[in-house]
Amino acid sequence: MLRLILTKIGLLIPTFIGVTIIAFLFIRLLPGDPILLLAGERGVTPDRYAELMHLFGYDQPLWRQYIDFLGGVLQGDLGTSLSTKRPVVNEFFTLFPATMELSICAIIFAIAIGLPSGVIAALYRGKTPDHAVMTTALVGYSMPIFWWGLLLIILFSGILGWTPVSGRISLLYYFPTETGFMLIDSFMSGQAGAFQSALSHLVLPTIVLGTIPLAVIARQTRSAMLEVLDEDYVRTARAKGLSPFRVVGVHALRNAMIPVITVIGLQIGVLFAGAILTETIFSWPGIGKWMVDSISRRDYPSVQGGLMLIAVIVMLVNLLVDLTYGLINPKIRHTR
Repeated sequence: MLRLILTKIGLLIPTFIGVTIIAFLFIRLLPGDPILLLAGERGVTPDRYAELMHLFGYDQPLWRQYIDFLGGVLQGDLGTSLSTKRPVVNEFFTLFPATMELSICAIIFAIAIGLPSGVIAALYRGKTPDHAVMTTALVGYSMPIFWWGLLLIILFSGILGWTPVSGRISLLYYFPTETGFMLIDSFMSGQAGAFQSALSHLVLPTIVLGTIPLAVIARQTRSAMLEVLDEDYVRTARAKGLSPFRVVGVHALRNAMIPVITVIGLQIGVLFAGAILTETIFSWPGIGKWMVDSISRRDYPSVQGGLMLIAVIVMLVNLLVDLTYGLINPKIRHTR
């Protein structure tokens, strides 16, 4: 197990360097000048423009700017936002709980529906439940997030009036932020209706963000279950007269979960990517919306710092999934 841990950590080093290069180049490849966008309609004189370019270091060669950026990253300094003048790290971790809360709800929603759906599809292979689950999963996976979000807003907010359109909670409620998680803070506030308001604001963004992971988990669960249901030990369990629940829940599903856990871990990256669109659609004040706003303003430090932190979080989650995979499957410890 120690060898597996060291191997995985060793692989993170070149991945981390690659991430810093991509984060640094991404915003610079887009058209637009950060100084001119920062000046806005006021404009800026050529002398002042040259002064600001030198102040922010943008008059240096790209390789020199990258070295400065990498040096700051290694010291934990991701720079200061050009638009808000606040440290990027502070802005990121102020908004991160909103994205984390949404992502956690989305992955719980995806697992709660995707896992049993995949099991049912495998148990009824080739029959109506199987076709229904696989067709729904294919539609969910193919659904553009932006279009899917607007469709739900029109139906549930516009026509039925069941859910709010945007934000994290109604403006009628106010309480100090303790954890950054609106569900927890609203519950702790003791205000009648605050928790319900926070929950109702989460419903549509959760469904939109969790749809693609749900489809992937359902398909992977079905595939894994079909493999183990044909194994000898499952047939033996059935021959012993064990209940269908025990055969499926204990003997089959437990072994089928190994590849499913890996897929669930990989969906963390999908959630962060999907959060950018989802938060924009629902005006959700998280890092996704913050990144979109920063890109539109060509806020170099915010974009490259935000991408860095998101990538590091995804890398750590994937490392955790790999190590969990190794713990569950002893063969992995010796083959990698």
